[in-house]
Amino acid sequence: MLTDHHQLERREAILRILRGGLVRRQQDLVRLLRKEGHEVTQSSVSRDLRELGVLKAAGGYVPPPDEIARSSGDFSIIARFVREIRPAGPSLTVIRTSVGAAQSVAVAVDRARWPEVVGTISGDDTIFIATEGTREQARLVGRLHELFRV
Repeated sequence: MLTDHHQLERREAILRILRGGLVRRQQDLVRLLRKEGHEVTQSSVSRDLRELGVLKAAGGYVPPPDEIARSSGDFSIIARFVREIRPAGPSLTVIRTSVGAAQSVAVAVDRARWPEVVGTISGDDTIFIATEGTREQARLVGRLHELFRV
């Protein structure tokens, strides 16, 4: 059985790998971890992902929302999951994401504390962002397009 120290190192490696690029399957993650010298099995990686709060989105695995929040505005971790950004009326903006990724993207937007954002609501693949009005919405949409390149 692995010691807590090994488990901690392995979990840190998992988060680092997920931050660094797209991992579509657990098998890929197991292979990358073994390549780094970690002794892992499919079941230990599955347990680690579950306990870390890693989300499975349509495009692959997403770091947990608290990990994204700690990334201090580094939106590159989640940019690959954003599919569409569009205004809906004068003060509502809708972001469409891969299935399962909306919560992580919404947490990143909330943590950014942009002055034009009044609040967010997220579902599984959709985020609603409220702004005070049209001017603030235009500023937000411009910022989102620049960050997410969609």
